[in-house]
Amino acid sequence: MPFKALFSGGRKEGARAPGDNPRVESTGLLTDADKLDMLSELERSGLGWFWSTDSEGRITYLSAAIADRLGVPLEDVLGKPLQSVFKSLEGGGRSQSLSLKLGARKSFSGFLVGPEIEAADVVIRISGRPVFSDMDAFEGFRGTGSDITEEYRHEEETERLAKFDSLTGLANRHRMAHMIDGTLTAFRAAKRNCAIMMMDLDRFKQVNDTLGHAAGDELLKQVSSRLKRAIDRDCEIGRLGGDEFQVMLPDIDDRGELGEIAGKIIAMLTQPYSLEEGRCIIGASVGIAIAPHDGVTREEVVRSADLALYAAKNGGRGQYRFYTGDLENETIFRRRLEGDLLEAIREEQLFLKYQPLVCRDDQTVSGLEALVCWNHPQRGEIDEEEFAQIVEGSSSIVDVGQWTIRQACLEAAQWPGDLRVSVNIPTSYFMADSFLEAVSAALDESDLNPARLELEVKESVFLGDSNVVDKTIANLFKLGTRMTLDEFGTGYSSLGYLRRAPFNSIKIGPSFYPETVREGSREVGLVGAIVALAEAMEMSTIATGIDAVDLADALQDAGVRFLQGPIYSDPVTGAEALEEMTSGAWKIEALKRSKRARRRTVFRKIHVIHDDHSYEVTLRNLSKSGALIEGLLDVPMGTQFVVDLGGGQLAVATVIRSNNEIQGLEFETALIDDGSGGLCTRHRVSPYALAAAGAQLTALSNGAYNSMEGGLLNQGSVPQFAYANFPSSDAA
Repeated sequence: MPFKALFSGGRKEGARAPGDNPRVESTGLLTDADKLDMLSELERSGLGWFWSTDSEGRITYLSAAIADRLGVPLEDVLGKPLQSVFKSLEGGGRSQSLSLKLGARKSFSGFLVGPEIEAADVVIRISGRPVFSDMDAFEGFRGTGSDITEEYRHEEETERLAKFDSLTGLANRHRMAHMIDGTLTAFRAAKRNCAIMMMDLDRFKQVNDTLGHAAGDELLKQVSSRLKRAIDRDCEIGRLGGDEFQVMLPDIDDRGELGEIAGKIIAMLTQPYSLEEGRCIIGASVGIAIAPHDGVTREEVVRSADLALYAAKNGGRGQYRFYTGDLENETIFRRRLEGDLLEAIREEQLFLKYQPLVCRDDQTVSGLEALVCWNHPQRGEIDEEEFAQIVEGSSSIVDVGQWTIRQACLEAAQWPGDLRVSVNIPTSYFMADSFLEAVSAALDESDLNPARLELEVKESVFLGDSNVVDKTIANLFKLGTRMTLDEFGTGYSSLGYLRRAPFNSIKIGPSFYPETVREGSREVGLVGAIVALAEAMEMSTIATGIDAVDLADALQDAGVRFLQGPIYSDPVTGAEALEEMTSGAWKIEALKRSKRARRRTVFRKIHVIHDDHSYEVTLRNLSKSGALIEGLLDVPMGTQFVVDLGGGQLAVATVIRSNNEIQGLEFETALIDDGSGGLCTRHRVSPYALAAAGAQLTALSNGAYNSMEGGLLNQGSVPQFAYANFPSSDAA
């Protein structure tokens, strides 16, 4: 089509339109030819261009400038349908949107299109109007367009920055909140589940403080990259700010699978990082909540995940926790315990247990690691693992540290021979001004040979003030105490500090051991390499947490000199240790038993369900594979119960042992780790199922299933089993 005809509305060339003024040329104003030249110049400049189609939507005219931007010859475009050359950038990029515009035969403006050719990066805003003949026959479209690529990309970047974190490229806090809100609203209607993980980094502040903020920023980028690789399923990952991250995982309520994902995240994030400023190792803690089990709205679920994260960090960091209704009370109780620590020291409620250290050559005990326990007046005995979790981060850590060193020295001074005592020193206490004075005072008071005191420190001490660290180590060396590097390879990964500190031994833990020991495995080879490094630097090696004979044998073959763990002995009291020492040479051989599910002593009231009747019993102990209950008389072997562990946790179990009022149960589906040494079921009662039975849709309560609205138990059923020593509360 001639260019002039394009803008004459389709009229024949030379025809005079109504209102045309034949005197235009004689007035000195622009001629039609001048106007066409100006339009041609406008096209060539790229500031504006023109297009037209026939009645079938095929291109009859297109400015050459835009064809150049598309990177295609003009002749290849003419005659093609407009929607085969351009795709809509409106409505998710559906080309049908442009077809609808053309099919409506109505004027449109400001419509954004891009090229169907992916290689061409151009965004165009087009407008068009239909053209009809004098007989009202549709003849096609005429329109204009303008290149707004730069403007569009700028707006796109502005929008991206409003939704995504500029440092890592992950979703930001605003976008995560919006997505979780929208997802949970849609999922409630569809009765679908959604998990939320809250995560933050352990020891990140130390990296920022020692290596600088540029290193911290680079570390966050690498963390984000690893997070994406760690989760191989549909999810949304966001950085909420600082070192805090959030993950939304739709359509999952299997806590076993979620635990595996969290464990993989923690494992990947604790691998060493290479930064321009140096190498470092950090950790991660994860809290997990599931909607609607742990909350229905975004605010409820995120708060539950936050509480779980807080519990994970209080539990020693580097672990994950699932939300339970107990966490709020646990948090309150934990803070109360922290506040009671000073009173515990004054009232002599703390006491030491000792974990033997066995020499591989002759199985003799060469040393004892002091572990602090607490005889709490209300709670009872708090073991060494729980006590360590309470103390970490407590304001009383210095007072507890001073007590531990003093008490360990006093008790060790009463031991016969030259058996050593080792004390684990928290990093924050090691850096305290009073630390050296406390060690010196404890040695003077007890008159213990300093060579019999072994102080264990973690690699994280080397992330502190180097002047303070070097001065403290030098003074300990002058005192004559021994030093052990604890949890080797899980903290600051530069080996330069090994030359700075006169360590006598290196401790390696279960993170280096394979789940199943195989000859020639990489993990055992790595242990052998650590042994070679230690020997080259005249240090001994200690392996801890050994719980199987084949693992003990493999570590001995790898050259580890000292071994420690439950396969040899659980922690013993000071009196038991002294009795063993005074009876002659103390030797311990590895127990000839296979690794089995650890049973946890529980002693709490639970419910078991049989034939829709709920019975209250006492749970005596619990393992992944089964439980021991007490309270029902003469239950036949093979009886099936549904064990209600509270909070919607139901586990099908069969009676495999029965002796009067005690029954041994075997679970149909094994329990799983809850990330902090406890056990839980993979699945819980669905709040959607309870709502279908007449309950309001809400998070699960922490009580028994039969007490939940919609539980529908004890509805006229007759109990088949009698209680032993009838409980005071009516279980029916």
